[in-house]
Amino acid sequence: MHDDYALLTGVLDEQALGPFEAGKTLAHELASVCKRGDDHLGEARERVRGLSDEEILAATRYLTVRFHLLNKAEQINIARVNRERERAATPDRPKPESIADAVRELSSRGVAFDQAMRLLGGLDIQPTLTAHPTEARRRTVLYKQHEVAEAVECARDPRATPIEVAQADSRLHQIIELMLLTDEVRAKRLEVLDEVRNGLFFLSTSIWDAVPALARDTIEALRASYPDGSGAVSMAELSPLVRYRTWIGGDRDGNPKVTHRVTREALSMLRAAAVARYGEDLLRLRHELSVSDRRTVIEPEILAENERWAERFAPEDQELVHTTREPMRVRVMQMRERLARDEAYTSSEMLRELLQLRDALDAAGARESAHAGLLGELIHRVRTFGFHLATMDIRQHSKVHEHAVGELLQRAGVHEGYADLDEAGRCDVLRAELAQPRPLVSAWAELSEQKREVLDVLTVVRGVRTREPNAVRTYIVSMTHDVSDMLEVLLLFKEAGLFRRREGGGYESDLDVVPLLETVDDLDRGAEVLEELFSDPMYREVLESRARAEGVDADAFQELMLGYSDSNKDGGYLMANVALHEAQRSLAGLCERHGVAFRLFHGRGGTVGRGGGRANRAILSAPPSSLNGRIRFTEQGEVISFRYALPAIARRHLEQIIGAVIEGASGGAAGEEQDDRFALVRGFAERSMRAYRGLIDGDEFWSWFTFVSPVTHVGGLPIASRPVMRAGSRLEFENLRAIPWGFAWIQMRYLVPGWYGMGGVLAEAEDATLERCAELYRSWAFFGTAIDNAQREMARARLPIARFYAHEHPDGGVFHERIALDFDLARRAILRITGQSELLENEPVIARAIASRNPWTDVLNLMQVELMSRARAGRADELRPAIFAVINGLAAAMQSTG
Repeated sequence: MHDDYALLTGVLDEQALGPFEAGKTLAHELASVCKRGDDHLGEARERVRGLSDEEILAATRYLTVRFHLLNKAEQINIARVNRERERAATPDRPKPESIADAVRELSSRGVAFDQAMRLLGGLDIQPTLTAHPTEARRRTVLYKQHEVAEAVECARDPRATPIEVAQADSRLHQIIELMLLTDEVRAKRLEVLDEVRNGLFFLSTSIWDAVPALARDTIEALRASYPDGSGAVSMAELSPLVRYRTWIGGDRDGNPKVTHRVTREALSMLRAAAVARYGEDLLRLRHELSVSDRRTVIEPEILAENERWAERFAPEDQELVHTTREPMRVRVMQMRERLARDEAYTSSEMLRELLQLRDALDAAGARESAHAGLLGELIHRVRTFGFHLATMDIRQHSKVHEHAVGELLQRAGVHEGYADLDEAGRCDVLRAELAQPRPLVSAWAELSEQKREVLDVLTVVRGVRTREPNAVRTYIVSMTHDVSDMLEVLLLFKEAGLFRRREGGGYESDLDVVPLLETVDDLDRGAEVLEELFSDPMYREVLESRARAEGVDADAFQELMLGYSDSNKDGGYLMANVALHEAQRSLAGLCERHGVAFRLFHGRGGTVGRGGGRANRAILSAPPSSLNGRIRFTEQGEVISFRYALPAIARRHLEQIIGAVIEGASGGAAGEEQDDRFALVRGFAERSMRAYRGLIDGDEFWSWFTFVSPVTHVGGLPIASRPVMRAGSRLEFENLRAIPWGFAWIQMRYLVPGWYGMGGVLAEAEDATLERCAELYRSWAFFGTAIDNAQREMARARLPIARFYAHEHPDGGVFHERIALDFDLARRAILRITGQSELLENEPVIARAIASRNPWTDVLNLMQVELMSRARAGRADELRPAIFAVINGLAAAMQSTG
């Protein structure tokens, strides 16, 4: 990594583009002061105070590009290390945390081949791309970083000729020149469809390529670990290991720009992107399937299909001249024509036709080409992506449904004051109306525009599902507090024709209704709410219909979503972790008692404060009862661009997740839960929540936070279509979303959401209790992961820098000292629990990376402090571009936003 970084920064420092030369010199001078130690930070601060706005901006731009290059060098190094580990792997010692490693473990534990195949066939892993505003980089910058990686790989390729190396070096100079001359911050805020395009970029490139690569990895793993039984396994038969979901264009919670028209267009864009990629694959397949009817007998099904579509989807005459004796090639050409021209063509039809080609090739004796080549790869992709590419979720806040239902009931003359009813009264009204076959309001003609929009999006969903049922399958209810929050959505479904009573009796829903449990209280009460729902005969029939639709081997099915961001914002780091863990355990137990198959959906963010960290470790630290092979998790903002920017990293990310899910579903995770452990940690968590709430609910805290942090500027940063506030325009804690809350703490280098509240609680513990914690750290994956994630965030924090922000406020020292005290106490306790002498002693590579970044990041922080000070003096509008630039630079430096 150091060689790549030296190469890239060397090219950067060779640039002499006007004001960037001065910016480069300033950045190096200031970083050298910061490198002398924390005692010299005041000197650096004074030097920054004397700089002009233009000098600060020039240095910021230089440092931002420098961090972009460092981040790309780290990605390239990760991919290179992974390749080296793959080369060193053997069938007996596969690469750690891989599919091969997980399958080898199955075999070594005596799991038979048939059992292993059933387990793999039952995997249900669904990464979910979201448009949450945590990616500060423009798409053009992401493209340039991708080009940097390609040029570095070429320059480092031992097979490259001297001319090729020189060309790669020239290309690096070109890209870095252009990066210095490119605006880091967008001129205007992203629109929703821009976000859709960003998601499509990754879905149609690295993700598209990773899916068949993972299938090949799985087949090779089976052959290595089960040499006697896996010969017949092929890509054409293997069930999809991952299927992608997306919220982009469907998540309307707090985003008025996501209208039913936008959702319709987003769904069309997903289909168009899938069709375009399939068109490319079919073109390749056409060149490959040159099977002549003079050399083999062609299956009659192929000939019949060719005859059936000969007139409607005939290729150009010139193309047919050369394929008269190649019926399979003609078949592929017809499919490609139909794909481009027939709106009614479905993925299920295309899959049927591809399987016919597979069988025909098989019958002709070309088994390897039928199952493992381009055809097998295309069959696997169609099973994975369909024509929808990624299944879209619809998400809306429970309050919106309440208001819409209230108006429907009032317009229909059913009830004048639904909102005034208690929970029992609401449920009675809803159940009675769900049992009625008639709609409440004819054609919704008299509804207000806002309420009509709720139903219009459901009409869009119903329309697209007639062609591609997997295009939309789930409706998520944000802030689910009560049973009525779920029943209200079913009533809206009924109005839109998505919920009905079957002719043979019983109720069915075309979509899963998914509760999103977000606050600590909702997580604690989640099992109680679901208990009532599962005991409701009508809702039980809905769950039975969803089990049939999902194809699960169970009588009923329910998806359950857990919110990591708001639970952290609500209760602090440790309480959120404990509440989430206990919710998973209680919900899994509830589902087992009621015979309901379930899939947990983890609403994880990129930062530790929002559930971030290594996904495979998070999976294996979950309660064993929740590890059933079905899982969803969100991929957000900068997490998407990091994990999917390079195909090799995308593949590594996914193989780690698949391996962890295999291990968990097969019983390879930790054993039974122990209640005494929960009693201890729950006690810590409750006291840590009191400490956390004591900080953020304290007098003057909010005025201090909004004064010293960049939160007000973050709200104006044009990085996403969604506002930073859930409702209203006032900047209040209750309205502020979890992402900008975390973003602001990261920018100041406090990182409070990732650790605060643990210090005082652990410091109060007796020696015997801390010894018990040390034992739990070693033996309990959940507690070990929670401690390690906290120490990672604490290692990234820089309280000597944060102090400069705090002391901008006249009384800022009070809050800084309070935070610093908890930090110091938490640090001492974590070192004792882990047995380390320094934070991150167990992850020295990360520790060294943080230390090497700090002086350069410190410079950006000091410049941000100065710019905000000048803005408070009445120059906010004038300095907005510079403040946005330094926010962007710090996001690159910290590799995270919120």
